[in-house]
Amino acid sequence: MILRSAGFVTGDLITSRNAINFAYILFLRGRREGVPADDLERLVRRWYVMSILTGRYAGNPETTFDFDIRHIDAQGITQYVETVIENELTPTFWTGMLPQLMETSSAKSPYFIAYLAAQARLGDKGFLSKNITVRDLLLNRGDKHHIFPRKYLQKQGLSRGRYNQIANFVMTQSEINIAIGDKPPEVYFKEIAEQVNGGPKLYGGITDPETLRQNFEENCLPTGLLDGQIPDYETFLAERRRLMALRIKRWFEVLG
Repeated sequence: MILRSAGFVTGDLITSRNAINFAYILFLRGRREGVPADDLERLVRRWYVMSILTGRYAGNPETTFDFDIRHIDAQGITQYVETVIENELTPTFWTGMLPQLMETSSAKSPYFIAYLAAQARLGDKGFLSKNITVRDLLLNRGDKHHIFPRKYLQKQGLSRGRYNQIANFVMTQSEINIAIGDKPPEVYFKEIAEQVNGGPKLYGGITDPETLRQNFEENCLPTGLLDGQIPDYETFLAERRRLMALRIKRWFEVLG
């Protein structure tokens, strides 16, 4: 329940067994130390997210487990957790390291998992959805839509590893994904902009500019796309990784 409350709403979002195991150790130790329930939930949520973002238990988990347990014994759970988080998730982690780590095509990467959990916890709507949230889409197997469509990029000679970059994905309803199809981004983003200015309703139910801009912000899309500012693909990926990292940062702050 603690992890679900952080946004990890389906089993597909739980990919690090070692991080889960230590989160449970942390929970048991906190109860033994008499940490108030609400404070303990906060510590467990934040520690789990920190551990998956930094890969704390990815390499040699037994050694790291032993290290962390010994320091918890010495310092107490609250002080140790807060100290480690402060040292690991520095301001430059969010603006420098995390965007670089997000340059991957693995949909199972901890960074994409964290991003989806962040959207679920923050109540973000699906791409171009008026009422359906990312949480709804995750629980009911919504589509992962290529912002720059796959076939569009394939025609430009891009490999699977490039067109499947996690920064090229948004969660959306199947009918919206199908309606966009393989249209070039400069075509369908223009149609989206026209939809909220009295044009035909082609994609979802958003019909006013302010709601659309909020939807773009929640899905970490540069709002310049609505003004016809379509960058080249690599520039777009770099900007979206930056925005996704900031969304994850906001989520982590909410967990505190």
